[in-house]
Amino acid sequence: MNLRFCLIAMTALAVITDNLIIPFFPQYFAERFGNPPPSHVGLYLAAISLVVMTAFPFWARLAKRVHPVRILVGAQFMAGSLTVACAFIYSLPLFWVVSLVMVAFKGSYLLMYPYVMSLQANENHTQTIGTLSVVVHFGAILGAALGGLILQFMAIGDVFLVMGAADFIQMAICMSLLRGALPKPGEASDGTETAEEKSADTRSRSLLAIYKLCVVMLLFYCVGYITRPFFAVYWQEVALWNSELMAGFVYSLPGAVAVFALWWARRATKKGSTRDGILAGLLLGAAATLIQGFENQWLIILGRVLFGWALYQVTVRLDALLFELSTPENYAVDFSKVNIFQCLGTMGASYGAGLLVSHYGQAMPFWAGAIGLVVTAAAFPLLVRKPRQA
Repeated sequence: MNLRFCLIAMTALAVITDNLIIPFFPQYFAERFGNPPPSHVGLYLAAISLVVMTAFPFWARLAKRVHPVRILVGAQFMAGSLTVACAFIYSLPLFWVVSLVMVAFKGSYLLMYPYVMSLQANENHTQTIGTLSVVVHFGAILGAALGGLILQFMAIGDVFLVMGAADFIQMAICMSLLRGALPKPGEASDGTETAEEKSADTRSRSLLAIYKLCVVMLLFYCVGYITRPFFAVYWQEVALWNSELMAGFVYSLPGAVAVFALWWARRATKKGSTRDGILAGLLLGAAATLIQGFENQWLIILGRVLFGWALYQVTVRLDALLFELSTPENYAVDFSKVNIFQCLGTMGASYGAGLLVSHYGQAMPFWAGAIGLVVTAAAFPLLVRKPRQA
């Protein structure tokens, strides 16, 4: 349990600090690099997703030979060094090169997700996934609130120094963990179920089902996150409370709702299947995204709250479906497959948001996102079918 806590806490630190500047990249590019067009910012955010997508399968393959915690020691040292360097770069081409190499090393922390899952028994998967979903998927949103606060007192480029310090802290945590005996991936922490028993239970599931789930992930991440890149700018344009601090707070609302949803899920006595609630969550997310496009700050706040609840329900259940279809010793490799499609979706969301904002204004990503979530809701039951009962 102590190991699990350290790994989740380290992942939380990574996700939150790495995303301090994400919602403020339009302002950062404008201040430091001469105000390039919105499509350029969207292209850069898409490139981040592309780098993570291509680098993570390498980390996953390496983790089959080298313990994930050992990998993180070297990777986070490189990430921290490059992050600090970004704070002193004023050339746009050089920033692209250094920052994207930095992202490749930072992406190694995603190994913690499948590693933690491989240490859990099947009956603990949903609860663990709920915790990790808050950390991985909503830590980015929570980091925006802290980013907005930091920007009230620091220059926008100095945020990279904070991010670099967090990388070195993660490296130190990993070094301290290596002093003890760490279980290998696939070893259940409670010893009640062996990896062989788990893999025998899931071996009959088709690899085709995993790739169908990947298609759903692609659609969901593309349309679910298309409002993120320019949300802070949108809020500051339409809201009365338009400070950077308030923009970061409203941006982070779905993350706060996700924490509440995790607490609620732990209290619930009735546990449904992992497929339960996905369709309803997608439709609720569509409605929540739609009302945020009406350029009213109260509707935006309401939409952020509803969106956070819907996003949590969908992400937890989609991730749980992956681990149902995989086996513990293959979690990292199968997670890398899903991660590729998630990154493709995020990449499409980032670049698509830049194009939509450039041609149709700040509200258009909300309309596109709402329509896209409805399409995803229609496609989900066709692609991901319930398994036949024996």
